[in-house]
Amino acid sequence: MSAIDLPWSVLADYRCFGCSPHNPDGLRLVFEPHPDGVCSRFRLGRRFESYPGIIHGGLTGVICDETMGNLLVLRHGQSAFTVSMRQRFITPLVVDRPYVCVARLDRDTDGGRLYQASAEVLDDEGTVCATATASYQPFVLEEALKEVKLGDHEAAALSAALSAAVLVNGAQHDGASYE
Repeated sequence: MSAIDLPWSVLADYRCFGCSPHNPDGLRLVFEPHPDGVCSRFRLGRRFESYPGIIHGGLTGVICDETMGNLLVLRHGQSAFTVSMRQRFITPLVVDRPYVCVARLDRDTDGGRLYQASAEVLDDEGTVCATATASYQPFVLEEALKEVKLGDHEAAALSAALSAAVLVNGAQHDGASYE
């Protein structure tokens, strides 16, 4: 599968802990199309463990949140903040083993004010190890830019990239709702 270019990639030095290739301490997640939405494959080393040999559960949440949140951006061409997230840990994630997080968008249940998404983390045999559901509050980029430290050129580039976000099915975002 091929990696999906995220809108943030127009920023030369974005530092997202989850998905930025520029953050040396981050997870550097890469997203790919998946029949249900998007997925991210990962294998975490000992620097991310809690109990010896076990990945910290908070990082499982970060991975699910990143995968769901970026799917939302790719489908709707709009950023959103996580309002709530619920996780269920079925089996511990083990250090240095391959996993995949698969995210899907759920039906809009709040008249368009909140987006709903879900994710599963699966091991290399397809066994579900963790699940997450989340609600996201969309925001207008121009309003958020009042708080975010971006120059005018970067803000314009990000705005253009969001409005032209590539959907996971390969089509350009056209302002329609995809569910």
